[in-house]
Amino acid sequence: MNQPVHLNKSKPSLADHVKEPGRTNDPARTMAEILEVATHEFADKGLTGARIDAIAAATRTSKRMIYYYFGSKDGLYLAVLEEAYRRMRAIEADLHLDDLLPVAALRKLVEFTYDHHRDNEDFIRLVMNENIQRGDYLRQSSNIQQLNQNAIRSVRDVYDRGVVQGVFRSGLDPVDIHSAISAFTFFNVSNRHTFGVIFQDRASQDKANTLKREHVVDLILRFVSHSIPA
Repeated sequence: MNQPVHLNKSKPSLADHVKEPGRTNDPARTMAEILEVATHEFADKGLTGARIDAIAAATRTSKRMIYYYFGSKDGLYLAVLEEAYRRMRAIEADLHLDDLLPVAALRKLVEFTYDHHRDNEDFIRLVMNENIQRGDYLRQSSNIQQLNQNAIRSVRDVYDRGVVQGVFRSGLDPVDIHSAISAFTFFNVSNRHTFGVIFQDRASQDKANTLKREHVVDLILRFVSHSIPA
């Protein structure tokens, strides 16, 4: 079992912070740039294959500075995972689903999740890689549970309103609805290459099109509804 990862969240002191050539003295910006580059490195090569040297070179910083901010390679990897989920949940929280009728709200949530996964393949690869790690690193996060509880709360609120209004059938678990949305939208990206090889008419797509957006929306609405909404 991996040892707990402790991230260094503090800002460097003047004595500790040596300004890298060509960089401004802006720790927050430096950390954001490191996370952006590291996201692609870990998504592309996995935890084992990713190289801190490559991340340092691409961000014009040093291994020493990366380790100062994030503690270790494992610490950086966990920070990348947390940031990927945080970004997704932050956008999701800004959808204003409470302002929409239940069917329209659920449709918007599914469309957002589909578009997010399709347009952020690094997120899908990160999740796939963390599943190879059996979730050991994500399990150490002190933030991930709260982030995803908010996502389930959004689904529950939409679903409960739909049940009260008689457009959604009762007896469903919001986690199951969330899982169904994730399953379809995740598969659309995670299996695009093998699916494209087997079914060559899909192989030339610039972005994932294993499952069409409108079909995923219809599948989820069929799952929760008494009848197919207009």
